[in-house]
Amino acid sequence: MSPKSVVVTGAGSGIGLAVTLELAHAGFDVIGTVRSEQKAEVLRARVERTGAAVRTVLLDVADATSTVQALTEIAMMTDGGPWAVVNNAGFAQPGAIEDVDDEQVRRQLETNLVGPVRIARLVLPTMRERRAGRIVNISSISGRVSSPMLGWYCASKQGLEAVTDALRMETAPFGVKVVLIEPGAYASGIWQQGAGLLPDAQSSAYSDQYAAVDDFLRRELPGPRPVALAVLKALTAPRPLPRYLVGSGARSSAVLDAALPTAATDLAKQLATGLRTAPPRLTRAMDRVRGVLNRRTN
Repeated sequence: MSPKSVVVTGAGSGIGLAVTLELAHAGFDVIGTVRSEQKAEVLRARVERTGAAVRTVLLDVADATSTVQALTEIAMMTDGGPWAVVNNAGFAQPGAIEDVDDEQVRRQLETNLVGPVRIARLVLPTMRERRAGRIVNISSISGRVSSPMLGWYCASKQGLEAVTDALRMETAPFGVKVVLIEPGAYASGIWQQGAGLLPDAQSSAYSDQYAAVDDFLRRELPGPRPVALAVLKALTAPRPLPRYLVGSGARSSAVLDAALPTAATDLAKQLATGLRTAPPRLTRAMDRVRGVLNRRTN
């Protein structure tokens, strides 16, 4: 029996690369998409060094023509279409809502929201005909919890969650399973890339906060293998969950955002992004807590 074919978009780095490696070593026929032949060569070499293999196709998910061409090529490679698609390609557009211009907004939504839906539209006819297939959409904890200075990224991921939920219900009668993966913060390259997309701080009303945002985007993060393992579970479980929250940070953020008053979560997010400074009473309380914790650990 030939291995099941899985398309992974944005396979060249970060989460996409981790997913590609995990699935290839699990025995799937992985077709990784990247945007240039140079990146395709690098991807194939990296996977081959681990003792696995990957086929590659060039695809820009934000371009409708490129998507149709790529999925047509993939259909020829997979006897009509892949068994599964992992929609991972994306980026994070940072900046205050009013500082991000229309062109940047369109690019953010086209890549993170419209692109995965366009791919689903192209692969679903064959999946329905086979009465089997899976679509795994890589979202984010930002798909549940909005953060200042990342509003448009959050909007793209929350939109992806909404259409994924609808798609899951629509395709279930045809044997197609649709799953959301909601990671916390992992090293994926999009955060460092996002730091380069910050709007001009000098002309912004939020110029004082942009240094904190830049530090936040460039912070060191754990490797993305937990996300790849969640994708593997979504593709191998007979009855996958509708969504997988990945990481303790994502789980705690989801719980706290749902349980605490909005005013409290707003303040916490504003403090984290430098939009507000802690009032003296809160600072003293935090110092007391830190002092107690230090005494208990010494």
